[in-house]
Amino acid sequence: MSEPRPSDRHDAPDPDDTFEEIVDEATQRDPDLAVIEAGSRTLRAHSGQPQGEAVPARPADPETDKALRAVEQELAGRWGETKLEPSVTRIAALMDVLGEPQRAYPSIHITGTNGKTSTARMIEALLNAFELRTGRYTSPHVQSITERISLDGSPIEPERFIETYEDIKPYVEMVDAQQPYRLSFFEVLTGMAYAAFADAPVDVAVVEVGMGGTWDATNVIDSTVAVVTPISLDHTDRLGTTPAEIAGEKSGVIKQGATVILAQQPVDAAQVMLKKAVEVDATVAREGMEFGVTSREIAVGGQLLTLRGLGGEYEEIFLPLYGAHQAHNAAVALSAVEAFFGIGAEQARSLDIDAIRKAFASVLSPGRLEVVRSSPTVVLDAAHNPAGAKAAADGISEAFSFSRLIGVVGTSGDKDVRGLLEAFEPIFAEIVITQNSTARAMDVDELAAIAVEVFGDERVQVEPRLDDALEAAITLAEEEDEYAGAGVLVTGSVITVGEARLLLGRG
Repeated sequence: MSEPRPSDRHDAPDPDDTFEEIVDEATQRDPDLAVIEAGSRTLRAHSGQPQGEAVPARPADPETDKALRAVEQELAGRWGETKLEPSVTRIAALMDVLGEPQRAYPSIHITGTNGKTSTARMIEALLNAFELRTGRYTSPHVQSITERISLDGSPIEPERFIETYEDIKPYVEMVDAQQPYRLSFFEVLTGMAYAAFADAPVDVAVVEVGMGGTWDATNVIDSTVAVVTPISLDHTDRLGTTPAEIAGEKSGVIKQGATVILAQQPVDAAQVMLKKAVEVDATVAREGMEFGVTSREIAVGGQLLTLRGLGGEYEEIFLPLYGAHQAHNAAVALSAVEAFFGIGAEQARSLDIDAIRKAFASVLSPGRLEVVRSSPTVVLDAAHNPAGAKAAADGISEAFSFSRLIGVVGTSGDKDVRGLLEAFEPIFAEIVITQNSTARAMDVDELAAIAVEVFGDERVQVEPRLDDALEAAITLAEEEDEYAGAGVLVTGSVITVGEARLLLGRG
């Protein structure tokens, strides 16, 4: 196995006792947040063990598994996530008949193009470290639909998922009967998440948009903190063909008087976000100005960071994830949690450093440069657009010393496939083209034709079945002694990665 390169860092100096105050844009925050922070919960860190089962297997009990499959089948009969009618009318109607469960707790709303799920997991871990009960809603899932709704850092139990669906089903049917279109798959899941969070009950919800912002089904919450991860071109047929147009749609998550945590953005996208913030009197904290990554070093199993947050510097932060993009996600997550607690706007102090360290050390992000096998090393990454592919290529080049890397790529048909392949071309010695089992998968011959144009015929192999593609790539990685340090990267789609994870015994 090709191991991540160890850190050669020296011991860092003790943290400075003084803290910087955020400047220029500080405004008063919702006083209820101070109550949440200073109320019945103490600021006591958890043990720092990894978060709960990130990708659950099928239920062991046959009856539960049967019931879960029945729910999945009913949900699959609705509009899928790629068929949209841009409106929050239906989800708002569902929230109304459910008694507005999404208003029972404060929330942090996350939009952007790449990094949303990893950032959501980091925010969740940080909030858990300060003993807040969390609900996390993310999409899509890697293997199990229950991954999308998490409570206290772990996917909702199958029994509870089923129960939640059965509880809201009569109300879903009521709304279906009143609307021109039935609620979609994603809208029903969103309703389930908000209901489950209210029922738990949670102290705060961490919510990732499905697509866009303004008309996304999640956008019926009044979030006190809006997080915008890096924006790039994706879903251009629905969101726009420039970063500015896409930012215009995503800016819909910024609510009146909220705090916006803005990751580094293309200039035109940043301008759109800042303009929206001014319109709704929101405070903006910008990566590279009010917060950011001060330093990062490669370490065994991840990276060591110094992060500058809204309340000061946080040193010696170990993050068990690879890639500069994850370090930037960490800075965004930290600042979002500080903003939630009113730090920067109301208070000039830092969060407890030990709690922060333990929280970040516990973070898992399945399918994001995730090592799932050794001899040879097999890595999974759910990159599905050019920006994500570039981040993954940079991350794997930095963290691993492969003598040769074989790519296994299966994409969806509605993506910028050429751009994705071009991002990986410099690091793949050879590429195995395949497809996943869903109807959205790009035809393997079409994908192969583009791959030949990018890589050349001699570097491309085609294996329509994913299991055969994995076997072929592993064989290529093992075939000669001089390539003993070869590795395999499986990528192109969350679905491809999830199916590969199952085939490699990680389900």
